[in-house]
Amino acid sequence: MNASSLDLQGGLEDLLGDLWYARKRGDLGRLALLSYCEVRRWARLAGEEELAEHSSEMITHSPHASREEFLEQVDELIVELEEVRHRVPGTPGNRNA
Repeated sequence: MNASSLDLQGGLEDLLGDLWYARKRGDLGRLALLSYCEVRRWARLAGEEELAEHSSEMITHSPHASREEFLEQVDELIVELEEVRHRVPGTPGNRNA
């Protein structure tokens, strides 16, 4: 495993941890920041363009009808990241590691 794979792996683990914590606390501002800035940045570095586009659209396209709708989208984003986690070499849950 090379250094960039380790950086991607560590970045993903940190990002998921931050998202889970902010989600548990219901910190909408932190969730918006993480979803738009950090997920998008990580996804682009990892070559996950669909994930990067989804994280951007979730914040920039239209206002959310409710807090619950926003949190549902955050939950979907977390699921997407966990699915990507299985494809990134060396991450927990990756059977190919």
